[in-house]
Amino acid sequence: MDNPIRLHWLDPRDPNQNFPSPHLAMRDPNGLLAIGGDLSVTRLIRAYSQGIFPWYNPDEPILWWSPDPRALLMPTGMKVSRSLGKALRRGDYAVTLDTAYRDVLDACAGPRLRGRGTWLGSDMRDAYQELHRRGYSHTVEVWRDGTLIGGLYGVSLGRAFFGESMFSHATDASKIALYWLCEQLKAWEFHLLDCQVASEHLRTLGALDISRERFLNLLRPAVALPGRTGAWHFDIAVPTPREHLPR
Repeated sequence: MDNPIRLHWLDPRDPNQNFPSPHLAMRDPNGLLAIGGDLSVTRLIRAYSQGIFPWYNPDEPILWWSPDPRALLMPTGMKVSRSLGKALRRGDYAVTLDTAYRDVLDACAGPRLRGRGTWLGSDMRDAYQELHRRGYSHTVEVWRDGTLIGGLYGVSLGRAFFGESMFSHATDASKIALYWLCEQLKAWEFHLLDCQVASEHLRTLGALDISRERFLNLLRPAVALPGRTGAWHFDIAVPTPREHLPR
């Protein structure tokens, strides 16, 4: 008979506290590992480097997860549909990095048609804003006529990028953001783009379900490499028509 799995409690007074092994996460709900703690930069970096991330609704205590399987998108593995290819080639947009961080977070926290959409409360946004200020969290923005129409944000450690959320206010805008992120991550020789939990939408873009064990084996060497902290800027050629850039 399997040993019972208990939920581990994290002390909010000790951001240096070790997380339990991800292999101790619950099967149901899939990946729930720990409860409590805080959202300090120290604890968040410790969590992400071990394949653990926070996910909870504003009226809940902080919950920490490490699901099995894990959704992973290799920067070289994004699938570009015919319609997305046409949208990319039209160039009727501009794309930037780290230009409107809080605006992207606020848009990601807005009402969603599918998936996780209500979990990004003000405390989470403040925590990721601090990660951004420290150079560990980044956004991709897509603009049209000076208006933000899509984007995404995530966390970067070493040569790993942990995608957190994306939004789209125009057809394919979030896909455009993801495409150009993958292109830049390829140029910087990043090893992986973590998508956390798979969805049909992510699978159509090339995300794969892999075991937690395989994910952690890929993650450890990636986060051990030198990272790119500080503000990000594209150093590949991207569409930046002046009429579409933010005013």
